[in-house]
Amino acid sequence: MTDTKAAGSDTLAVSLFSEIFMADQLARNRLSKVLPKGMELSHFSVLNHLASLQDPKTPAQLAQTFSLTKGAMTNTLSRLEWAGHIHVTPDWNDARRKQVTISPAGRSARDAAVAAIAPVISEIVTTIGQDKVRASLPVLRELRLRLAQED
Repeated sequence: MTDTKAAGSDTLAVSLFSEIFMADQLARNRLSKVLPKGMELSHFSVLNHLASLQDPKTPAQLAQTFSLTKGAMTNTLSRLEWAGHIHVTPDWNDARRKQVTISPAGRSARDAAVAAIAPVISEIVTTIGQDKVRASLPVLRELRLRLAQED
């Protein structure tokens, strides 16, 4: 590859990630403002993930899923447990581990959060156009999967 092509590729990559980082920051700020009182985006993310699962997860599995340290995940889980949104129970097959499941109150809190953020994200998708958003999903999904391979 020539230096000119390499420089163009580098510029494209930097532009792509700059847009992703800025969109992420703006989305987090916008959604944080409309979440139910007391709920943080990290709480919603964990509740949303747990709501989609059939089986319990360990704190370590959740930390890995969200690319967080075990300590950071423990902090989030402690707050969710205190609020009654999750159940943390012993793993009866391995007493050294714990299992995390969403509680009925957690499902209600997650549903309230979805109801609060849905109009915001729906408006953005409508403004951009569903076809454009649909077309961007395969690229974003592949980007996510390739980044996950590095961990």
